Amino acid sequence: MIRRDRLAKRGSGKLCKNWVGPKVKTCGLKSAGAGGDAALDRKFATELAALTPDVILATASQTVAALQAVTQTVPIVFAHAVDPVGAGFVDNLARPGGNATGFALFEYGMGAKWLELLKEIAPNVTRVAVLRDPAMAAGIGQFGAIQSVAPSLGVELTAVNVRDPGEIERAISAFAGSSNGDLIVTAAPLAMVRRDLIVTLAARHKLCAIYNLRPYVTAGGLISYRTDIPDLYRRAAGYIDRVLKGEKPSDLPVQAPTKFETVINMKTAKALGITMPASLLTRADEVIE
Repeated sequence: MIRRDRLAKRGSGKLCKNWVGPKVKTCGLKSAGAGGDAALDRKFATELAALTPDVILATASQTVAALQAVTQTVPIVFAHAVDPVGAGFVDNLARPGGNATGFALFEYGMGAKWLELLKEIAPNVTRVAVLRDPAMAAGIGQFGAIQSVAPSLGVELTAVNVRDPGEIERAISAFAGSSNGDLIVTAAPLAMVRRDLIVTLAARHKLCAIYNLRPYVTAGGLISYRTDIPDLYRRAAGYIDRVLKGEKPSDLPVQAPTKFETVINMKTAKALGITMPASLLTRADEVIE
């Protein structure tokens, strides 16, 4: 939520000065995070909407859904939503309609990139477990994108539901019972909440795993390939500025990511006995030793 009085108190007076105008009553920040808990998301969304802010900055898709469930009038700018059209946040990318606009976390083609990278690291892989949330439109879409390239790469896929920790452990343990299997973790808030479990299971079963976010890699995961999220927040700030100056979210197109980053954990690679391709190390934005 953007409120000028609170933002000034946090030392961002320059931004507040830029957002002075007849329609801008306040400009500051109030944050609320639910950690993937849908009930808390609804609670926080209701509280934020009740404050009648000039604009709300939303992060993940679950947050946007919670906000749109309680307000169709307060402008919402999402910094990184997965499949905004499929999730029903906007009518279409070019003309969002409604009260929300922002930036897509990725295009589904990134799912194909994850599998291609996995094949580059582990050429002998023939089986891949894909962790996704089937309750999300994005979970279905990401899995579909990976499916589209799997036959050409000679890979058989196994879908793993991320909604229950026990199910994750049972499914990965069973999957790891056969050879030439590795792992892809798609973008899902619940997977992120359970990243320590997922990274631990990958290490225990010696699975080469590619993740969609850097925190998995700093927690001990092997490699992540993702959209440059800080860049999305910088671009979202530009949209917030435009909304505060009078433009409507319905007129601002949803934009795709333009910057991406690869992070590799070499300590994990050594523990798994993997020699990372020199070409991949050269392309990496960050290598954790």
